Amino acid sequence: MRTVRNLAVVMLCALPARLGAQGSQQQQQQQQQAGRWADPKCDLKPGHFLVNQGYGFLKSATTTKLEDQRKKDLADAQRVLTQAVTGDQDKNPAAWYYLARYYIMTDDPQGVDSAFRRAEALKPQCAADIGLWRRYLWVPAFNAGIAAWQANNTDSAIASFRRANALLTNEPTGFKYSAILFYNAGQSDSALLYFRRAADVAATDPKFAQDRKDALYNLGRIQQSVQKLSEAQATYKEYLGIYPNDPETMAALGSLYMLISSKDAAYKDSAFAIYRQIVRRGDSMGYYQLYRVGAEISQSVPEDPDTAAAGASCRSAARAKRPPLTVARIRATCDSASKAMAKAYFANSQEAFTLAAQALTAALRLNPYYRETLIFLANTSLGLHDTVNALAMSRRLLAVDPMNRQSIKIMAYAQQQNHQVDSAVYYYKLADSTLVGDVAVTMFDSTDTGRDVKGMVTNTRERPNQPYNIVFEFVNLQGQVVVTDTVKVAPTPPGQAQQFELKPAGPSIAAWRYKKQ
Repeated sequence: MRTVRNLAVVMLCALPARLGAQGSQQQQQQQQQAGRWADPKCDLKPGHFLVNQGYGFLKSATTTKLEDQRKKDLADAQRVLTQAVTGDQDKNPAAWYYLARYYIMTDDPQGVDSAFRRAEALKPQCAADIGLWRRYLWVPAFNAGIAAWQANNTDSAIASFRRANALLTNEPTGFKYSAILFYNAGQSDSALLYFRRAADVAATDPKFAQDRKDALYNLGRIQQSVQKLSEAQATYKEYLGIYPNDPETMAALGSLYMLISSKDAAYKDSAFAIYRQIVRRGDSMGYYQLYRVGAEISQSVPEDPDTAAAGASCRSAARAKRPPLTVARIRATCDSASKAMAKAYFANSQEAFTLAAQALTAALRLNPYYRETLIFLANTSLGLHDTVNALAMSRRLLAVDPMNRQSIKIMAYAQQQNHQVDSAVYYYKLADSTLVGDVAVTMFDSTDTGRDVKGMVTNTRERPNQPYNIVFEFVNLQGQVVVTDTVKVAPTPPGQAQQFELKPAGPSIAAWRYKKQ
């Protein structure tokens, strides 16, 4: 069987926007930043001369216009407040509260968190005031992380989110974004740690339900990808215990069972039971969910067996037998073994491919021009040896995505499976050497006004390309053109790529297609 593998369904996360102003509740903090001291909005008495001195030094440091005096006041505040909490005032909430205010003024988020924790534990009535301070400090740290992320400065983004996380530990968003950045940087262990933390924090408040779903889903996918299979199984079940019948997570659990079934065949029945349950409910899903489910099921089918290697091993073993076997007997024995292996694989893969094709076909009925559905359905049809549908889907795929090497190779495989040798050779040659540019659309995200589209064009030939245009048509579910845009491809050296970004407007945009001009 000839199919294109590694068409994995990936995790998606749109780049977040920065937070706006937090409203009038934070005027007391803003006033302090402008040179006015803000007293705590709760009944908090110093209760000790050292704490009272610390309060006085902090207020002076806030209001003085002299930098040297400010530094001296802060140093004095730190000295007397530390003396208080390390002495007999460790149970005094005011001492810890004002020490946290000192840490705010000296830009120490870990100190802020630790001191405020102690203050709130000793004086719960101050929780609202402490919460305002935490969020006031969290917003600029969080926004700095977003800005660094948008500028592709991963290290700075992670550092800013780490600061934000220390300031507001009951807010899951910073933990979730940290996890995504770590994952994109190839640091899976750190990504797992932060997704787990995001899920746990989000579980404390119903308003963070979507963050919890995102964190648990991504946690399970990464655990599965790094072969932590028992952990992934537990995470998927945790997710489904909270959000039952979620089709994408059910499909992920099914693919996990398919993976485990290579060691324990009993899991295969569980996988197919899940797949059948999802497909039966297909009428209640949108095209994108159906595509994701179909792709997941298709990808769960194991790689084709290496019958050539098995045959070679069989022939080597047969030649070593005594008395020696004849050449004809060796050929008959080993060819039969290879064919049996291929036949068994084909039989075992058919149910999964069939269920995948049902989901993908349903998705395509809802959005006939969606490229990802087309490429998976063409690929799945190859796996089913459905030569007619494989060729039909490949043609539809190239009508949408004619300059993508992966799409062209699928057409070559479809032609080969249909015994159209000359056509297969043509498409293999096009993909390998004659294609003027390999077009890859890497983002097709919804926005408030339409879509955000990103991609690149790579010169795969051995000489620079001449300039040309690629005209994109953005279509609705009926295939009607909503808007067009043009990518001007400049002369590009061999092996080099040109990135592009388009922002087509129109809420009804559902798919894209393009052609070279």
